[in-house]
Amino acid sequence: MKKDFYLTRYALIIKRLESSPATYSQLEDYLLNSFEFQDADIKSYSIRTLQRDIREISDLFNLSIHNKKKGDNRYYIESRPIMEVDEYNQKLLESFQVSNAMNTHPDFADFIFFESRKPTGVENFYDLFFAIRNKRIVSFEHYNYKNKLMTSRKVHPLALKESKDRWYLIAIDTKDKMLKSFGLDRINYLDVNDKQYREKYKYNFREHFKNAFGVMNLSEQNPEKIVLKCSRHQGEYIKSFPLHQSQKELKETPEEIYFEFFLHPTYDFMQEILSYGKEVRVLEPKTLVDDIRNHLQQSLNSYLNE
Repeated sequence: MKKDFYLTRYALIIKRLESSPATYSQLEDYLLNSFEFQDADIKSYSIRTLQRDIREISDLFNLSIHNKKKGDNRYYIESRPIMEVDEYNQKLLESFQVSNAMNTHPDFADFIFFESRKPTGVENFYDLFFAIRNKRIVSFEHYNYKNKLMTSRKVHPLALKESKDRWYLIAIDTKDKMLKSFGLDRINYLDVNDKQYREKYKYNFREHFKNAFGVMNLSEQNPEKIVLKCSRHQGEYIKSFPLHQSQKELKETPEEIYFEFFLHPTYDFMQEILSYGKEVRVLEPKTLVDDIRNHLQQSLNSYLNE
């Protein structure tokens, strides 16, 4: 069994057991007939390897797999983590699947194509991750695109958040004790101090960002119901790749699909809606309708005034 193939096995085992319980023989047959095993030219899969894989899956993805359900010898997923953790594990698993595909096949560049634009600042990711875990004070220079100023910051780092392929540091600014977000692409001269901060912050960031779209300052507005009317064409895309975890489908017609959300109507969300042009229209709340109308009018004016 190839040593660098283990994550692919985990992904396949989870995929098979999510569909229905299976005996060892059924799992073995599924794995050996998969394209992944055929591509790697793997001809065997032992019960001992399966038992080891189940232990590793439990440790890595927090999925509890057992057998002997109702007196038989089928393996099944007994318990899953809470929804937010499950989503994280699923994303992690997907990343591993892609990574393994590329490691298994050196010629992947001929078949797999990534976006040419890449986020900057990710070189500081692990240093910040280390600082968060060990409660280290962090200093850096931060550039503000709006006022074009570089400012010195000293912060207590608390979390890292992804939004639209960009990463942000969520931290307490020691200058005013406010919770703020800092784009990793705008952080320069990062220094992780040997000194720890003593404060014990009680932020529940899963709850804090539950109704968030992006990383804007959420203290400035409350989450509210948002209703969108989408063309049938665009609505199908939004159904298959939801904009937010609160997304609910209200109704469908031959020409349109209606969605409801409960979130902060942030600038980031407004920009997302505007990116769909005439295919998506906000029906409520009125404040967001007015904001989008004003934004579109200003955009039109900028073309008419040229």
